[in-house]
Amino acid sequence: MIENIEVTAVSGDEELDYDWITDRLALGGAIYTRRNMGILARAGVTHIINLQAGFDDSQIAQGTGIQVEWAPCVDDLQPKPPELFAKAIGFAIEAWQNPDSKIYFHCVEGARRSPMMLLAFLGAQGMMLTEAMELISSRRPKAEFPAVYRQSVVRFLARYRGQLSKGM
Repeated sequence: MIENIEVTAVSGDEELDYDWITDRLALGGAIYTRRNMGILARAGVTHIINLQAGFDDSQIAQGTGIQVEWAPCVDDLQPKPPELFAKAIGFAIEAWQNPDSKIYFHCVEGARRSPMMLLAFLGAQGMMLTEAMELISSRRPKAEFPAVYRQSVVRFLARYRGQLSKGM
């Protein structure tokens, strides 16, 4: 069983706050620094899905071996288009094929946008959304699932599953 893990960066850096949802999926807030990126690399993270609107983590991931997918998303409590999910979920599914991969989903606070994207990933993997929300919330108590974001996930998954049934 994976326990919640909260990591605080070395004094002088911004705090790195994340929790393991499973042994291969982590969820949290902004990374901020190369030092914090190194903490994630040492924790085994191999892939990052970054939903921050204002910062691409690729700049601080160089040399760590971590692959980054930047899916900028404003936390405005407005519906999110399926296209926002498509590329990030495709990236996560590809990473997931390697049993040694570990994926970190994050936004600034790790409270709404990154839980929304992790929910979409778990749904794309076949997990019921209620079960996925319970799992995420049990490991990351600050995770929130506003109705508009849940509805955005449902719309994406309907489109995603429709494409799968047509053979993409």
